[in-house]
Amino acid sequence: MITVRKTYERGKTDIGWLLSRHTFSFGDYYDPCYRGVSVLRVLNDDRVEPGKGFPMHSHRDMEIVTYVTEGSIEHNDSLGNVRRLSSGEIQLMSAGTGVSHSEYNASQDQVAKFLQIWIEPHELGLAPSYAQTRYEAGTGLQLLISPDGRDGTLRIHQDTYINRLLLDPRGKMSQELLPGRTAYIHVVNGSLSAEGKDLKQGDGAVIQHIDLLRLHTEAGTEALFFDLP
Repeated sequence: MITVRKTYERGKTDIGWLLSRHTFSFGDYYDPCYRGVSVLRVLNDDRVEPGKGFPMHSHRDMEIVTYVTEGSIEHNDSLGNVRRLSSGEIQLMSAGTGVSHSEYNASQDQVAKFLQIWIEPHELGLAPSYAQTRYEAGTGLQLLISPDGRDGTLRIHQDTYINRLLLDPRGKMSQELLPGRTAYIHVVNGSLSAEGKDLKQGDGAVIQHIDLLRLHTEAGTEALFFDLP
């Protein structure tokens, strides 16, 4: 079964310096039908104007992933991390018992675009931590985040795997899905067909009760593929 979430159906926040699309309920946007999928609670598509950003604010008991698609952001947190995160990099912050951070677009002339993803941890009250890594721009499915940190991936405190999917024009692939698991696909760029369901940029899809998922693209695609409990 595949349930599609079209980009034009998502919630929207527009406050001038920030344009954000919310796949699931977030902030002032609430839809009882879209409060997350499995342990995936937030998937925001953010566009931040030059020189603007989120001032210092706090989180706790959440795994927070940032995936930059254009430009770069400056990260500063209460753990002492001062880092720049650019396109081609991914960040994982475990908020745990509590952490404060800010995220700014330090450029004076380039827009920053990124996905902000929140995943519930398997345990509350963990020690907060921060990590980021650069990923290779290879085609196919590339694992970025895993519960055991295998092969240099970032380690998340949940039985969740986050993959980057990159297919060239007219590319195709099949992915086995284990029984009892839920998959979620979010199209970052381009377009994708999942078992005949057409997905465009910003679209997402929940995949359940399918043993072998067949994916195909005519124009090429970049997507995130979540393997969830």
